[in-house]
Amino acid sequence: MAKSYLKNRAIELRKSGLSVKNIAESLGVSKSTASLWVRDIVLSLEQEESLKQRSLKGAEKGRTIGSLVQKQRRLKLLETEKKIGIKEVGQLTKNELKVGGLALYWAEGSKKNRRVELCNSDPFVIKFFINWLINTFDIPIKELSCYVGINEAHRAREVKVKKYWSLLTKIPLTSFTKTSFKKYPLKKEYPNFDEHYGTLSVRVRKPARIYYKILGGIHGLSMAT
Repeated sequence: MAKSYLKNRAIELRKSGLSVKNIAESLGVSKSTASLWVRDIVLSLEQEESLKQRSLKGAEKGRTIGSLVQKQRRLKLLETEKKIGIKEVGQLTKNELKVGGLALYWAEGSKKNRRVELCNSDPFVIKFFINWLINTFDIPIKELSCYVGINEAHRAREVKVKKYWSLLTKIPLTSFTKTSFKKYPLKKEYPNFDEHYGTLSVRVRKPARIYYKILGGIHGLSMAT
């Protein structure tokens, strides 16, 4: 195809408001060649604005795609490391479970008023804590009580939330005490509103027999080298 034809066609396309990149792709020439051919064409303000908006949308699309690619890489890496973690940790011995529970309680558990209590929103942390109490101190489920902490906006979901935690922990609903509703307004609506279950506080009903054992174990852990 004659270069003069391509140049004239490039000028026509530019006058219609097409970008240099699109002109080059349409005619099968380099972007620098297309730019040279149309450099004297002055676009209207409307055409300039249209090109600007399309450029912004293209950049936004590129960022979105890039972000999704990075997210997929992170998720793949996370799944790989989870499998490695399961393989490396394996089945805990009784002493390993004891030490793991002491470390958790040291970080998250109550150390005041001789209470044995832990509050968390992570269901895996809650399950680990209960398993630790049962297998390290022979505390049966029936000697545990708990309560939910959640925003006032979820009051209508209270029963559903309590059933969720009851099923997860195997602690009967009769052992749930009054829900603690947080009275601060939500600043925005969250897409996972109906999947939010607040926090659960798990207590030992008669903690005196193990409270000092736990503190002693934490002290021993702090002195370990």
